[in-house]
Amino acid sequence: MGARPAERHDYIQLPYVRRSGGPPLRDALSRRASARKFGKRELETQRLADLLWAACGVNRPDDGGRTAPSARNWREIDVYVALSTGIYRYDAADNRLNLVADGDLRAVTGVQDFVAEAPVSLIYVADYSKMEGSSAVDRETFAAADAAVIAQNVYLFCAAEGLATVVRTLIDRAALAKAMALTRDQNIVLAQCVGHPEP
Repeated sequence: MGARPAERHDYIQLPYVRRSGGPPLRDALSRRASARKFGKRELETQRLADLLWAACGVNRPDDGGRTAPSARNWREIDVYVALSTGIYRYDAADNRLNLVADGDLRAVTGVQDFVAEAPVSLIYVADYSKMEGSSAVDRETFAAADAAVIAQNVYLFCAAEGLATVVRTLIDRAALAKAMALTRDQNIVLAQCVGHPEP
């Protein structure tokens, strides 16, 4: 992953995020596309940190506001990151990845062949326990909308950075939830592959 930051077995501390620069929004929108072929080179740690911040990082430290909105400010979507070393939960406040499952489990994050080859798979998990006072239908609707906004942030970041990405719904949710040791209140909404374009 390029120059690695200080790392322990149970977490990866991400480097300081680059919050400015890049092409204008309209240029990124013009280049936004889905890709299903990825180069094998791992994503550099700095770029991974920037990607996760764009997805759902803290952009207003005073109140913990995020780059992606959420219904009623529940912040019910957690972003998990499947790498060759394991699956991690992104901690936006501390800018780090906390290990939840050891080993290369990228193939479990989807059913298409290319999923195992993509250097990064993001998994968007809704924690229904944070959504008090909502009906089952509302929980699913709000969680789907909030996860979709995060996925679009990732699309725009990838377009701006020259990376390849595709959002996915074809997931064996039961197998992945078991691998991630999710609770009954946690529901896998979407997954999204990210990597360098195929050379």
